[in-house]
Parts: sequence; C-alpha cells; structure tokens
Amino acid sequence: MLNSYLNKNTMESNVDYLGILLQMAFALGFVGLTMVATHTLGPKRRTAQKAEAFECGVESVGNARLPFSIKYFLTAILFVLFDVEVIFFYPWAVNFKELGGIGYLKMLFFIAPLFLGYLYILKKGALNWEKM
Repeated sequence: MLNSYLNKNTMESNVDYLGILLQMAFALGFVGLTMVATHTLGPKRRTAQKAEAFECGVESVGNARLPFSIKYFLTAILFVLFDVEVIFFYPWAVNFKELGGIGYLKMLFFIAPLFLGYLYILKKGALNWEKM
C-alpha cells in the first residue's frame, strides 16, 4: 500500500513539471533553430574591415591609454546607483496598504540618504556636462 501511495505522488509531482520542461524545450529549440537558420541563410562576406575589433564607435588603432572624458563613466555609475535603489520602490508600492504608517516611515528613512546623495551630486556639479 505504501508503494502505491509513493508511486502515485511521484507521478503527480512529475506531471507538475511537464509544462516547465515543455517550455524549456521549446525555448531552447527555437534559439537553436534560429541560430542555425541565420548562420546558413545569412550572407557570408568576409572583409578585412569586418575582421577588425570595433567598440563603441572608437577606432581600435593606436594607444589604448588615451585620456577619456570622465563624464560618461560618472553618468553610468550614477544611473546604476539610483536605478538599483528605485527597484526597491516597487515591492513597497505593491504592499503599501499592508505596511501602513510604519512602512511609510521606513521608506522615508530609505529615501532620505538617496535624496541627500542627489543633492550632493547636484552641488558638486556632477550632472552639469558643460563644466566637465
């Protein structure tokens, strides 16, 4: 009797994963088929210019240690910093009613250092591209 119970539960739990396995098989099959199709059907014109390394529109010849404007890196770092912090607002907004006043105060304590950091970068002129 125990064996029949275990076999029945094992069979039911395996069926639960069938949809996930089918979706994974379809996704992997689609990716593989697309890659093979583009490789076989696509144009094959190999030139010296195409074989060169290309990065962000900058010529890849010469010294790699040329001075580069810091404003691009600064903008990217500030974007990542504030973008990652904003991700935490979504769960808070979804659970706003359940969290109540305590949740609101906690979010204010979370936002306060972000706001101070924003005021700091404005004061330092980090977002003023003409000064840089």
